[in-house]
Amino acid sequence: MKTLRKIGSYLQGHPNMNLTPGVEMSTGSLGQGISTACGMAKGAKFLGKNFNVYTLLGDGEVEEGQVWEAVMFAAHYKLDNLCIAVDVNGLQIDGATADVMNSAPLDKKFTAFGCEVVKIDGHDFNALEKAFDTFHKTQSKPTVILLRTVKGKGVSFMENQAGRHGKAPNDDELKIALAEIESARAKIEEAA
Repeated sequence: MKTLRKIGSYLQGHPNMNLTPGVEMSTGSLGQGISTACGMAKGAKFLGKNFNVYTLLGDGEVEEGQVWEAVMFAAHYKLDNLCIAVDVNGLQIDGATADVMNSAPLDKKFTAFGCEVVKIDGHDFNALEKAFDTFHKTQSKPTVILLRTVKGKGVSFMENQAGRHGKAPNDDELKIALAEIESARAKIEEAA
């Protein structure tokens, strides 16, 4: 967190494939990630390669038309090696997604486009594991995992705050955030 929004950091802002292990494409404009993921998944099928492609979108990002073109492509080509995870926290940089450009109901839209859809609590690791199990078993169509989350969860002054989008904490806020996260981690370990 100390390097959030700093040049050269894994967390500098938009993903940078030159700096972040596992990131296969630098993105920035909305919709680029899923479009590229579709190309990778289709390429794998064409070449007879057995690997899966995972892409992560925000619920604000799905307002971009390029996303729906990509989803239509993925369903048409039966890209069952493509997993599309959507962080559904109801917020984007300009405010609530329902107010800026309501994209609900996402589950019905992705289903109508020909995807297998799984809705889960994005903070529940067991639910995540089951959702990925569903993806691995699904055949002939892409899987979309809709992860209901709370933006900034676990940090009191960041939770559900659209204004925190891409905003790094100052030194005092960082101390508070790390203390709150450590406290939550300790509670989880005690319960285990």
